[in-house]
Formats: sequence, structure tokens, C-alpha cells
Amino acid sequence: MENQEGTQQPHLVLAHKRFLLTHPDVQDIEKVRLKEEVFAMVKSDDMASFYETLVAESVLEMDQSVLDSMRAKIESELKKLDEKIADAEENLGESEVREAHLAKSLFYIQIGDKEKALEQLKVTESKTVAVGQKMDLVFHTLQLGFFYMDFDLISKSIDKAKNLFEEGGDWERKNRLKVYEGLYCMSTRNFKKAANLFLDSISTFTTYELFPYDTFIFYTVLTSIISLDRVSLKQKVVDAPEILTVIGKIPYLSEFLNSLYDCQYKSFFSAFAGLTEQIKLDRYLYPHFRYYMREVRTVVYSQFLESYKSVTIEAMAKAFGVTVEFIDLELSRFIAAGKLHCKIDKVAGVLETNRPDAKNALYQATIKQGDFLLNRIQKLSRVIDL
Repeated sequence: MENQEGTQQPHLVLAHKRFLLTHPDVQDIEKVRLKEEVFAMVKSDDMASFYETLVAESVLEMDQSVLDSMRAKIESELKKLDEKIADAEENLGESEVREAHLAKSLFYIQIGDKEKALEQLKVTESKTVAVGQKMDLVFHTLQLGFFYMDFDLISKSIDKAKNLFEEGGDWERKNRLKVYEGLYCMSTRNFKKAANLFLDSISTFTTYELFPYDTFIFYTVLTSIISLDRVSLKQKVVDAPEILTVIGKIPYLSEFLNSLYDCQYKSFFSAFAGLTEQIKLDRYLYPHFRYYMREVRTVVYSQFLESYKSVTIEAMAKAFGVTVEFIDLELSRFIAAGKLHCKIDKVAGVLETNRPDAKNALYQATIKQGDFLLNRIQKLSRVIDL
């Protein structure tokens, strides 16, 4: 369970393979290979309870002899760990007792026993004094949370980590926490906060246990595109040297980002189509696939329409390399949902933009709030008169 710098946490690799096994878009021949790899990983870590879960979900077939063997190994290892704890408590100091309890916590995490791992981590925490070591326990809990996609556990652990940082804590761990929180925000559809946290961590990224640096840049670009304005996108993403060194390794991503910024909409749609497969097959982004697709199209259509007071639907369809019927259907959906500020003149085949005036909107909001305040004061004066 302890990972070296630069290597992804094995259980998160396993979780991703399990996700692909249940994905409808993964080919059957690929699933045969994945099933063998998942079974080998479960077997090597003696993940008995997780094996039973996968069998219940019809992801793997039951092999009773394998399950019995895993249970026997678990029992034997737990006996050894309990003996070490007892020996440390009788003959050694507090740090050795803590290490013995930590070893048991990590073993429960290794075998995928979530409840017992969390209990044992609490016991280990009660034996821990240093803030840094307490933070490491929180990171173990967070990894467990991401393995099971337990967002309640992740949220509570992030809050706990922030409280610990008020007592102290080093910058390296603080920067790591930003990536964990960013991943949590992205997984719960808070793309704007995720983008800000990821961008803050670009130059200090060391969280290789969650995902490789290439994947981190992939998430950073995707979340930034639908969260940042044009100027911020240019400064923080398009021209960022850390992103430029990696973006070329990720298929379609460079074209996706640069064609949006350079207003090359036909190239943008082409790259977007290539990226959809990667987004679909990502464990954290898949639940938000349709939402993300809508948000990206809102951004690109808004950017195109920003330059015009009116434009023909045919010209817009040509710019995006799609049919007039497609763009007409797309825009009518976005306009009805209040995502785009324009109207379609179907007879003339023209789009007329009606961007809201910021000053006028502020004036209307002030009038509305003023009326509300006057009503409240009148009601209050009646109560006082009584």
C-alpha cells in the first residue's frame, strides 16, 4: 500500500480496471484481459471481501478454493500483527506501538476491508502526536474514499485535514491536499473550484499516488476550459510552461485547447469528438459526461456569438463544420435552457444576439432589493407601532 514517488496507488489502478469492466463501451475482448488483471490483483493482495463483492456483481466468477486461501492468509497475517502490537505495548516505546498499529491499518487497507481499516486508522491516530503523521493517516483515508467513491468520507476527511493544518503542517502536504480536494470537487461536479485547485498545484505536483502527471494536466485543462474566462485561460493554461511540456503527449488535448482559444471552431469540434472517448472512460468524469459536453458547447457557442450582433445560421454551421439543421437544433435547446442570450429568426435564417447589459441588470437588481427592503421596514414599523 505504501507507494514510491511517481507510481500510482495500486488500489486506485484496480478501481479503474473494475470501472472499465462494468463499462458498456469497453469491448468484450478487452474485458477478458481486464478480468484476468483484476483477479490477479485481488488475489495478490488477498482482498477476500472485495472478491466476494465482485462475484456478487457478476464481475468475477467464484472460486471457493481461492477465497478460502485468501481468508487463511488474512487470519495468519492478522495474528502476527496482533502479536507485534502486544509485544510493542509490553516491551517497546510509544513510537513502536504506533508503528505496529499503523502496519495493521495498512494491512486492512491492502485487503480492502474498509470498515476495519477505518477503525484501525482511528486507533492509530489516537497513538499519534505529530501533525504530519496525522495528515498521512488522513491521506490513507482519502485514498480509501476514492477507491470506494465514498464522497461523504472524502468530504469529512478533507475538512479534518484542513483543521489539522491550523495546528501546523508542511507545505508539501498542503499542496498534496489541494489535488485531493480538486479531484473531489471534479468528481462532485464543482468544476470551477476543481480548476482553481488544480492550477494552484501545477508547479508543486507530487500526488503521484492518485494519478500520473499527464492525467493531472488532462483534468486541469478540461476543468479550466469551462471555468475560466478567455484572459485567465490564456495566462494560466494556454501559455503555462508546465502544461506546454505535457499537453502534446495527450491525444487531441492540445488541439482542443488551442483551437478554442484561436477560434478555430471546426478543428475544435474535431478534437472534442476525439476527447469524448477519454472522458467517457474516465472513472471520475464519466458520471458527468453529458453535463460536461453541454457546458463545453455553451462556452464555444457563447464565444462565437460574442463577436456578432447578428449572424446567419448557415455561416455559424459552416464555421463549426456541421449542418444547418444540427446547429439550429443545438441552439434552440441552449436558448430554451437560458444558456445562450440570442434568438433565432427562422424565416430569415438569422441569429440575433441579445446579450444582457451588466449595468442594466445591476440597476434592476438594486431596484428589486430596494423594494424588498422598504416592504420589510414597513412591516417592522407596524409591529413597533403596536
